Amino acid sequence: MISPDAARNVVGIIGNVISFGLFLSPVPTFWRICKAKDVEEFKADPYLATLLNCMLWVFYGIPVVHPNSILVVTINGIGLVIEAAYLTIFFLYSSGKKRRRAFFVLAVEILFVIVVVLSVLLAVHTTQRRSMIVGILCVIFGSMMYASPLTVMGNVIKTKSVEYMPFFLSLVCFLNGLCWTAYALIRFDLYVTIPNALGTFFGLIQLILYACYYKSTPKKEKGVELPTVVSAGNIGSGAGGNVSVTVER
Repeated sequence: MISPDAARNVVGIIGNVISFGLFLSPVPTFWRICKAKDVEEFKADPYLATLLNCMLWVFYGIPVVHPNSILVVTINGIGLVIEAAYLTIFFLYSSGKKRRRAFFVLAVEILFVIVVVLSVLLAVHTTQRRSMIVGILCVIFGSMMYASPLTVMGNVIKTKSVEYMPFFLSLVCFLNGLCWTAYALIRFDLYVTIPNALGTFFGLIQLILYACYYKSTPKKEKGVELPTVVSAGNIGSGAGGNVSVTVER
């Protein structure tokens, strides 16, 4: 019989693979930016938000804060590098007010994380309390990232069209949330459970909406940009971004 720890590791590895795919989902957007040498109308907000979530979840998962959470660290560490690469491209090909605003937000995020890290490590001396403080911050900032998918779902209901909500991406987001929720429940972790349970719920709603409005969607081809959120703490972490896709029917 498989032990709970072994089962948790297997589920966590599967979650890492799914989350890695979602972290890479904005690649078409940045390939387009590199080819055009211009960010056009794309915004840095989703990538800045995901970067902050990754930093917080990496800190949450280290042994001195929350022991036995190495898989949370690995996927968010990878996400941190990927989001930093996206932002580097954004800074290279943006200019003026858009670039200055992104730099300002990035600086504030880094300063915030430094303050959190120093405060927790120097003022709090047990892993239980450290986990609680950092976990609450992760849940707050991670849950805020669900605003983008809610907007997309609102548009689907309003237009009675799934043109801006590709089925495969919705399915993967649902499976990602489900996988990390299972991971958090095997050895109960409230702070990973909450955002991923939300991710699972919203992913299921997207699939239901797709089933309801697929037939009423105009049969045409159109390039779209879809905000996405990686969950697993949104994760375990969070990764949100914009995906340029072509919907074909």
